[in-house]
Amino acid sequence: MSTPKKAGKAKARQSPVDVVLTQRPEVSLDFPRAWIEFPDPKDPEQIFRCDLTWLTSRWNCIFGSGCHGIEKTMPEAGCCVLGAHFADKDDEKRTKKFADQLTADNWQNEKFGRKKGFVEKDADGQRKTKVVDGACIFLNSPDFDGGAGCALHNLALATGKQPLETKPDVCWQLPIRRTYDHVERPDGTNVLVVNIGEYDRRGWGPGGHDLDWYCTGSSEAHNAAEPVYITERGTLVELMGKKAYEVLAGHCDARMAALTAARMVASKQRSEAAAAAAMAPFAPHPADPN
Repeated sequence: MSTPKKAGKAKARQSPVDVVLTQRPEVSLDFPRAWIEFPDPKDPEQIFRCDLTWLTSRWNCIFGSGCHGIEKTMPEAGCCVLGAHFADKDDEKRTKKFADQLTADNWQNEKFGRKKGFVEKDADGQRKTKVVDGACIFLNSPDFDGGAGCALHNLALATGKQPLETKPDVCWQLPIRRTYDHVERPDGTNVLVVNIGEYDRRGWGPGGHDLDWYCTGSSEAHNAAEPVYITERGTLVELMGKKAYEVLAGHCDARMAALTAARMVASKQRSEAAAAAAMAPFAPHPADPN
């Protein structure tokens, strides 16, 4: 998976959003987390290390429903102002396959894209989707008759596919971040540790700290009816494999039951300090509702 080298400022334009949304403060990037490790059911030399705090959180994408956007002058663009860096040639080739299926009816920048292409290079020579009028070339504006938001995402929904099939890797993987660590154990054996966790500001590189707003640490985006491991099942299966996901889901189910019980205990405490102490061993995400 490729991530932007630096999340710089996008070209500003006047937002069509008339209502100014008040932002709540984001939580710190550093807080206690609960992790689970288990061997890959399909590969004994691979270990999954998964962030249960994140995967059982109540985050959900609020694009178009209160999202402030990473560029404050363009809240309607969400996190699409920088364009998407391609992970590799296959990622770009797959994106092109579905871009070729778009029409002027569902892609606002179709005429521009057909004439000049949808790929450009960043300052470091990395290939990415073009930025047009301050946002990714595939982003349709809120007043576009063919549907607001990502044209590739909308294409997936209209054709019965998952967005992970039609969009660049870095786009569909958000808000899940997969990283790898090669670890040599004390007995000299080597394993590959696959980390599955929160794609927070740091995942964007040094420029992530300059984003005007980011959703994973905001309580405004932690209001889903179901936890991340359920709402992002398709993404997790693609990143881990079905059998590994099933193992993860079992651990998450058990944790959800424990969290429910802990919250019942916390609700009966006479002070906020006592309630916090009851929840502390479970390390819930601080942006989640209490």
